[in-house]
Amino acid sequence: MQPHQRFPIEDVSQVGEARRAALHLADGLGFDAEAGGRLALMVTELGTNLHRHVGPGRQAALLMAAVDGEVEVLSLDQGPGMDLHGCLQDGYSTGGTAGTGLGAIKRLAARFEAFSAPGRGTVIAVRASADAPDRRPPRPPTAAFDIAGVTLAAPGEQVSGDAWSVRKDPDHWLLVVADGLGHGPEAAEAADHMVALLHRMPSGTASPADVLERAHDPMRSTRGAAVTLVRLDLASAGLVVSGAGNVSGRLISGVTDRSLLVQHGTLGVQVRRLQDMRYEWPDHAVLVLHSDGIQSRWKLDDVPGLLQAGPTCLAAWILRDHLRGRDDATVVVAAPRRALA
Repeated sequence: MQPHQRFPIEDVSQVGEARRAALHLADGLGFDAEAGGRLALMVTELGTNLHRHVGPGRQAALLMAAVDGEVEVLSLDQGPGMDLHGCLQDGYSTGGTAGTGLGAIKRLAARFEAFSAPGRGTVIAVRASADAPDRRPPRPPTAAFDIAGVTLAAPGEQVSGDAWSVRKDPDHWLLVVADGLGHGPEAAEAADHMVALLHRMPSGTASPADVLERAHDPMRSTRGAAVTLVRLDLASAGLVVSGAGNVSGRLISGVTDRSLLVQHGTLGVQVRRLQDMRYEWPDHAVLVLHSDGIQSRWKLDDVPGLLQAGPTCLAAWILRDHLRGRDDATVVVAAPRRALA
């Protein structure tokens, strides 16, 4: 997964910069002029809203990346919040405009998530597709898990030393987050190599500890990485985790918050014998994995409803509020479809 580009919106001129970057991503994905126009409209509306309603000093920014053949745009701020239900209705406006902006964005988007809390700000996540809304093919049958992630490169870097991916086998999925030592191109090489090794493993290698043991020697050709690997079982409400280093994992719901245990060490450098740890997946809980570019002491129990907002919104909210700001940072959220019902 490519890192998201971040565009602070403190001045109206920065909206144009973000729009041009979005169109550059779209061009690389083969969007035609009509699809590019829809994307430009969404970015302009989101950016203008940040400038008009949030203003400077409240972490207002647009993040964007190419994800699964679409352009993902995230709008983040720590402003006063908004009435999302009202703002999605045509004709609703707090600024004297026609009041069709957010509703129009939702109609144009291939995917739309949003969450807002009074005094805590807003996160909006949209995907732009090359297909027109009335010509988009139906999405595939509902999967067992909804997984999304947000990655930012360290300040001054063009590539991220973090990487994450999902391998989907018939009876389970394997979710990995890798944090290459340091940052920059060599850290990115280590993290990307771990992802490639996961996808090249024989199909019968379902134990996370076994996968990581097999990857340890090939990872010696890199500077090494902290890695956490989770097996998500499709037939049972449980997971298995193994890892080396400081990629953190938590199972969190409105009533539970359990950290996942991994071992010390660095894959490709030095690790103890890796072990699998099994956990029950409580009802309505989501799995959060993140690299050490995110502060570890975060909590969500003071933001009612956030866990039901969708994985992209949740990942972006955690990154927005708990970014250390001096290293690569990744947050990945996995939610069983039963947790989203």
